[in-house]
Amino acid sequence: MKEIIEFRQTGSENEDFLKLVIELEKHLTNADRKAHSECKQYNNLETIKHVIIAYIGGIAIGCGAIREYDTDTVEVKRMFVSIAARGQSVGTKLLIELETWAKQLGFKKCILETGNMLPDAVRLYKKNNYVQVPNYGQYKDMEKSICFSKEL
Repeated sequence: MKEIIEFRQTGSENEDFLKLVIELEKHLTNADRKAHSECKQYNNLETIKHVIIAYIGGIAIGCGAIREYDTDTVEVKRMFVSIAARGQSVGTKLLIELETWAKQLGFKKCILETGNMLPDAVRLYKKNNYVQVPNYGQYKDMEKSICFSKEL
């Protein structure tokens, strides 16, 4: 029997979110220490107000967030699914929850940045109809960054 995934909207001060971010940071450092250290400065949790956490059986197994980029656009941030919970479409479901919330808040587009050292993340976004775009903002000159966009 497949376990039910529950999603909860919260903020960046949530303890479960902070624990998942620690796991995410370790994962990103292991994937590419240099690239992660360059991008880390752009992941300030204080600027993130909208977080969704995925739970199975009361245990936090994944997270994602959206942060206002401009009046029409949110940036997807801090997407992570713990290794034990992968392969259950949690990432796709989290992304859909984030997109739905963004639409409810009046946004028309999602953008995001990931790295070429994270092929699973790249596949997730492509599978969910995100289109690769030229690197934006602070990621413009980062050769390992890959940026995506999706109209909501």
